[in-house]
Amino acid sequence: MDVIIYTDGACRGNPGPGGWGALLMSGQHQRELSGYETMTTNNRMELMAALEALRALKNPSRVTLWTDSEYLRKGMTEWLASWKQRGWKTAAKQPVKNADLWQALDQVSALHVIDWRWVKGHAGDPGNEAVDRLANLAIDHATASTSCGK
Repeated sequence: MDVIIYTDGACRGNPGPGGWGALLMSGQHQRELSGYETMTTNNRMELMAALEALRALKNPSRVTLWTDSEYLRKGMTEWLASWKQRGWKTAAKQPVKNADLWQALDQVSALHVIDWRWVKGHAGDPGNEAVDRLANLAIDHATASTSCGK
């Protein structure tokens, strides 16, 4: 199965309340996903968007995953193998930030053939704009529901 995925993360403050969004498309089918965390970072939300999108796939797939995060794209295509070889340490022998999400992404991505692609954010790409909206709506919805009665 061929799937196109767009992902994005957003954060209000860094750290601060954050949201992520994903759009999965295959043939005539589309599915939107989003989520929220109360205290997180933008990078964690970028990783979470890709992780949850890939987890949503029911079968091994050929995936083109579009992200505006070079952190996510380079992490998966350039840095991951070295981190694993060094026991999840950077070249400077420091622990890899967000190792829990990188490890989960490594595991779920092994089920698929993924072409990790970068798209410039906030530049009018319809898929990127859609997932940016999803991520920000997740923050809006969660912060509105937690502020009721305060």
